[in-house]
Amino acid sequence: MVGKLEQRKDIAQQLVESAATHVGRITVIITGAVAGVAREIGDWITDGFEMAEAAKKAGEDAPRRIEQPAPREILDADPDDDLDDE
Repeated sequence: MVGKLEQRKDIAQQLVESAATHVGRITVIITGAVAGVAREIGDWITDGFEMAEAAKKAGEDAPRRIEQPAPREILDADPDDDLDDE
């Protein structure tokens, strides 16, 4: 027959083993979740880099407008010159 002290020791041992098992499983779950979150954040940032690079390439591929200089108005240095010819 098992004494009360040994019975209590066995119960305490089972509780500690059970707690360790559950804590270990919870740790695995949390570790997996943290790894998943880190992966998703990394993918999100990578998407941002890819979008920025695509926008840059699209800007480089866009047709370029050549700016034409505005037509210059020819000004007569002496507007009264025309009156003298008459």
